[in-house]
Amino acid sequence: MTQNGTGAAALIVFGGVLFLVALLGSRIESLEFGGATLRIRAAAAERFALAEESERRGDIATARELRAEARALLDAAGPIADDYSSVRGSMPAGASRTRALEEVLARARRLAQEQSFESAEVLRWLREGTDEQRITALAMMQARPELRNFETTLAAITHPRTPFEQYHAMRLALQMIDQLNTEQAGRLAGTVEAQKGIRFRRDSDRVRLREEILQRVRGRLPERR
Repeated sequence: MTQNGTGAAALIVFGGVLFLVALLGSRIESLEFGGATLRIRAAAAERFALAEESERRGDIATARELRAEARALLDAAGPIADDYSSVRGSMPAGASRTRALEEVLARARRLAQEQSFESAEVLRWLREGTDEQRITALAMMQARPELRNFETTLAAITHPRTPFEQYHAMRLALQMIDQLNTEQAGRLAGTVEAQKGIRFRRDSDRVRLREEILQRVRGRLPERR
């Protein structure tokens, strides 16, 4: 019980989050009360609870927006990441598995185009997430320019979890070239050039992608005299 209006609102939201935790069960990955960040499915639970509170206050538009964000978070962090993990774990490496993984990422791109996502949340998936969340974030950044971040893309090229992740980080970098300044373009060229002989096989698609990136970057950088 509380006589404080703010405290009452906080208790209502807290109770709503607990209700969503019970409802979603194992779909909630982690919950960090008292911190500034809530992880993926926990963030979805929080948005559902805040939507209920907004609706009680008569703010229907905000409630609708919060529910849409929550559903988008669950859709992105759940089935897509799970399907990616399932394909990787159940199929041997090869062309068939690559095609299946590409189909999963195509779903992530469609989702990013159809739903609204906070760029900070998608960026967190790429920085701190599981392998599945990281590749989902890259696919979503490929689909939505406003979600992109140069530094984390460069980091994914330099320190990828898998070759597949590195390939898609390079694809994303290729899409970003026209928006890079001269300093960023130079750093990108140096990063992909440094991968030569370290991670790529001669027949790798990443070799061809690296050459395409370098060619595009050279076209943007001033000629050396």
